[in-house]
Amino acid sequence: MSVLAAIAVLAVLILVHELGHFVAARSQGILVNRFSLGFGPVLLKYQGSQTEYAVRAFPLGGFVGFPDDDPDSDIPPNDPNLLRNRPVLDRAIVISAGVIANLIFAYLVLALQLGIVGIPKGLNYQAGVAVQPVNQESVAYQAGIREGDIILAVNGQELPASDKSTPLLTKEIQTHPNQQIELKILRQNQQQTLKLTPKLGADGKGVVGVALSPNATAVYRRPNSPFEIFGIAANRFQQLFVGTLSGFGQLITNFQQTAGQVSGPVNIVKIGAKLAEDNSANLLSFAAIISINLAIINILPLPALDGGQLAFLLIEGLRGKPVPARIQEGVMQTGLVLLLGLGIFLIVKETTQLTSQLEWVQKLFQ
Repeated sequence: MSVLAAIAVLAVLILVHELGHFVAARSQGILVNRFSLGFGPVLLKYQGSQTEYAVRAFPLGGFVGFPDDDPDSDIPPNDPNLLRNRPVLDRAIVISAGVIANLIFAYLVLALQLGIVGIPKGLNYQAGVAVQPVNQESVAYQAGIREGDIILAVNGQELPASDKSTPLLTKEIQTHPNQQIELKILRQNQQQTLKLTPKLGADGKGVVGVALSPNATAVYRRPNSPFEIFGIAANRFQQLFVGTLSGFGQLITNFQQTAGQVSGPVNIVKIGAKLAEDNSANLLSFAAIISINLAIINILPLPALDGGQLAFLLIEGLRGKPVPARIQEGVMQTGLVLLLGLGIFLIVKETTQLTSQLEWVQKLFQ
């Protein structure tokens, strides 16, 4: 069920994005003849008075179609309600509306989460340190440490129920490169002892290839007013937006080190399913984060994305006339092929990785 919930979130985000384009066009009287969720063969469709609404086989995106691009359309090419015949500003509003819709949706989801779950009050610490994702090639994984384990002690020193436990364990690992350390862990209410030897990292510190976090649960309080909810949601939105922009900036400036962190649909669903499994309310945070990512990706000035179309509009505004249609079509088609190729590559790569993780595959098909 958690996997289906994550897929549903992605479908909703795509729907929100395409609705942004659709509403922006229809509100200006611009003709729209297709509204589709997904690509490929049509599974379900409904013909409205002006627009065909469809659900297609491959839910990896969606599109809003205009008669401008339909060779079978009987609408006169000089009709003022065709998108291509509208001023640059009108077209820019339609093209950018999907991004704006995703950003607004992310903010509203964050506000909804605060209204349902409450305002964070602090953390309730328990003894030990929680193990987050473990690199399967790492020292930690080879020693038997798994995601979800709680490390209770290191070299006989208990890790207390406080915010000092994670730094204490990290320090012990970093200060013992090439030296064996002993860990007492808790897994499914059973304690066991493991020994491992941190590798010497490039910075001279010990590394074991595991992410750590406090063994704590969040404590919430009821909001004092709707204004408090909207204010805190705005701060969270700003943090997520700036952090996402920073991540894309690092991908551009430090591609070799960060390219491995790029995720495709399979891995995104996996992350969402894990969050939903831990706490269903986490799906709202997941939706907000992915919605912001979707908005920023689409506004990038790349072919076949909204940002690429806006770039053509900017050139048109500066030149006083549009870029020749054959050039636009060539660039967009090339970009679409590259994006689809990247998507297929990520899906194949991540599916291959997932099949090696038996626990995840079993959950996926249960």
